[in-house]
Amino acid sequence: MDLFEYQAKELFVKHGVPSSEGRVCDTAEEARAIAEEIGKPVMVKAQVKVGGRGKAGGVKYAATPEDAFTHAQNILGLDIKGHIVKKLLVAEAKDIAEEYYISFLLDRSNRTYLAMCSVEGGMEIEEVAEKTPERLAKVPVDAVKGVDLAFAREIAEKGHLPAEVLDAAAVTIQKLWEVFTKEDTTLVEVNPLVRTPGDEILALDGKVTLDENAEFRQPGHLEFADVDATDPLELKAKENDLNYVKLDGEVGIIGNGAGLVMSTLDVVAYAGENHGGVKPANFLDIGGGASAAVMAAGLDVILGDAQVKSVFVNVFGGITACDAVANGIVGALEVLGDAATKPLVVRLDGNKVEEGRKILAEANHPLVTLAQTMDEGADKAAELAFTAK
Repeated sequence: MDLFEYQAKELFVKHGVPSSEGRVCDTAEEARAIAEEIGKPVMVKAQVKVGGRGKAGGVKYAATPEDAFTHAQNILGLDIKGHIVKKLLVAEAKDIAEEYYISFLLDRSNRTYLAMCSVEGGMEIEEVAEKTPERLAKVPVDAVKGVDLAFAREIAEKGHLPAEVLDAAAVTIQKLWEVFTKEDTTLVEVNPLVRTPGDEILALDGKVTLDENAEFRQPGHLEFADVDATDPLELKAKENDLNYVKLDGEVGIIGNGAGLVMSTLDVVAYAGENHGGVKPANFLDIGGGASAAVMAAGLDVILGDAQVKSVFVNVFGGITACDAVANGIVGALEVLGDAATKPLVVRLDGNKVEEGRKILAEANHPLVTLAQTMDEGADKAAELAFTAK
């Protein structure tokens, strides 16, 4: 889960990472009041989970509270790469002598943690890596040894930070490592990490990605969820512990097991090329041990998507027996009643496949079509979706 900048800074404050005073707001009047309270020039910053805010006009310097009010009016509602600005961070503007870059991330390809540090901050780090790669240090971090002050200083030194700020930078870097590990994150990034004229080292920006798999031991992270920006169907799926991702197609997909669902997406996309270019509308994995109730919940989510024109249920019975899947489909259609208007193509195979097919055949629901193979089911679902467009 990506955090807004103000949320990242809340974690920074929690772990003693030096930053700038500020508060979040959602009106221009509040922005002015915060600026008055701070009593110094401020930065008015759009809160969106995307880069390029400054270039898009989403970050402005305000010398007075009235300037903060004016900038807030202009920034609220701004579209930044498809993200509408609904919140602002109003923070004290700091004098900047130099800008650096620091991040900790999960390096999946090498199965380790990685620290990245550069004296070239304040710009896209990809640009630094491309134009001056020698200025960007990439330092593997041992998960057991972690980052103490000595190693933090080494990271800063390899990033070519000036000698006179190495000690101060090491303190901040070590605290950022604490954020990275104790908050169960996969990314902590500060760009820029600034040096003030007084040689303070401050995190004036922050990007944090939380590991959602660690929610069970980080209950406080639930308050960071951006409910307003989350698709209602994804919220509904999450409430039922379903692994669901909304896509932009017309064929709803339900399967058991991520591998099977991914294969189904490919087969449906291929079949759609022969039926007007229809595509998969979602990824939905009901899991290996799904019950009839879980199947019904998944179907309820997909049928609630106005974009969906047909549904392809592709299940290989293992722990999830085909009769349970069939009962889930029948039960969901009974509950939905007249609200169920979209055709379903069902392909069952594996454990108790004959029982499952028999249940669906005896139910004889007009919306349900049985398919013998995955290719047949994908083609039929794509055809039905194209016809309904």
